[in-house]
Amino acid sequence: MKYFTIAELTKSRTAAAQGIDNAPSPTVIANLNALVDHVLDPLREAWGHPLRVTSGYRCPQLNKAVGGVPRSQHMLGQAADVTAGAPEANARLYALMQQLELPVDQAINEHHYQWIHVSYGPRGRRRYFAINK
Repeated sequence: MKYFTIAELTKSRTAAAQGIDNAPSPTVIANLNALVDHVLDPLREAWGHPLRVTSGYRCPQLNKAVGGVPRSQHMLGQAADVTAGAPEANARLYALMQQLELPVDQAINEHHYQWIHVSYGPRGRRRYFAINK
């Protein structure tokens, strides 16, 4: 982990406000390390500027509290939502991910590039798509 920490990948205002223990298990920590090593750090290196994690690991209770999907990869430590700061920058970041051919499971342009959901896991689907509700 060169650019990211477990602390920033598990931090949650909602968890703090609601008293939810979002401490990751050793398995989740291993998954977060893999996500960072294979996707987030290489992306940050190529981008050349800081990226902010807006949501990383979520325990099941936290996932429910924030309205996450029931089988979210966030609950496994396999996903993070990131932003480069603005939709225009996020669109460029998303294009860079595709250009780099990073081994993502999923990369999702969420709500017209408000943030990018990125996951890494054993399925290795390399799916890129948008959710623009």
